[in-house]
Amino acid sequence: MELPETQLAVLEAASPTEARSVEQLAADVDEPPEAVAGAAFALEDEGLVTVTTETASRFVVTAEGRRYLDAGLPEQRLYHAVIDAGEPLSVPAAADAAGLSEAEQSIALANFARKGFGTIDGGTVHAEPDVSVDDDPEAGVLEAVAAGETPTGDTDRLLERGLIEANEQTTRRILVTDDGVTALMEGIEVEDAVGAVTPELLTSGEWADADFRSYNVTAAAEETPPGRQHVLRTLAERVKEVLVGMGFQEMTGPHVDADFWINDCLYMPQDHPARTHWDRFAMAQPTAIDALPADLVERVKAAHRDGVGPDGEGYHSPWDESFAAPRWRSYR
Repeated sequence: MELPETQLAVLEAASPTEARSVEQLAADVDEPPEAVAGAAFALEDEGLVTVTTETASRFVVTAEGRRYLDAGLPEQRLYHAVIDAGEPLSVPAAADAAGLSEAEQSIALANFARKGFGTIDGGTVHAEPDVSVDDDPEAGVLEAVAAGETPTGDTDRLLERGLIEANEQTTRRILVTDDGVTALMEGIEVEDAVGAVTPELLTSGEWADADFRSYNVTAAAEETPPGRQHVLRTLAERVKEVLVGMGFQEMTGPHVDADFWINDCLYMPQDHPARTHWDRFAMAQPTAIDALPADLVERVKAAHRDGVGPDGEGYHSPWDESFAAPRWRSYR
């Protein structure tokens, strides 16, 4: 029997009693792991070895996560700052007392109310006195990952926050079969075959008489990582988390809607440059929407014209219901 040099080296280095990893064999035969893996698959096709594949996910702490291991999660630090003050603090004052950067302040606000540490009302942070923030499950998972332990808690939130990463590791192990042992005992010679076309082969013309080694088109190839969430979607999710953490509620609606709901109710004047026909999309069907709530229309109209409250100014510009209600619709 004849085998390419690398395949023969892998077969001789492998064991019939102990499955050895590609990395171990690569060190023994002084070849790159990818070359050893290719040789192992070729040997498996010949029935001389078996290749088993094991895939496992391993979590590692990111640089940001390591900062929080030392200083505490931003929401924990915000809580302790308010508790130590003995009274509710404004958001800037609480963030300053907690030593939070601008980015950490946003993170703290996004997670403070979500975790039940307290509430944020009117720009003031109120902390619940009986909450054990030091027993926070997310902090516990972060510490377990840092210690090299298998986390028992929910890792999804830490993955979303970018505090840990999941690295998928694939280990391939090779075991010599009975046929492989027999072939080794009978003797195997190095195959005199060409494994790759080189410039020298082409320029010399030796390629015409060369014996080329067969190419295994069924061997496992390197996996291509899947797509990731778009950066703008990631930003939108982060903004949503911050606002929901501050006490706002998320609402859902249609993909297109009347100007009244999208612009007028959000206090955008009707003569705003973003409300011209260049920045809106006219829907051919349907040409009109359901009747608008009369009481709400009057309140919105009054707010645009005169403002709200004793100090309200309003825009002092015309407001036309027909401009907000008909077929003109805007993307959300």
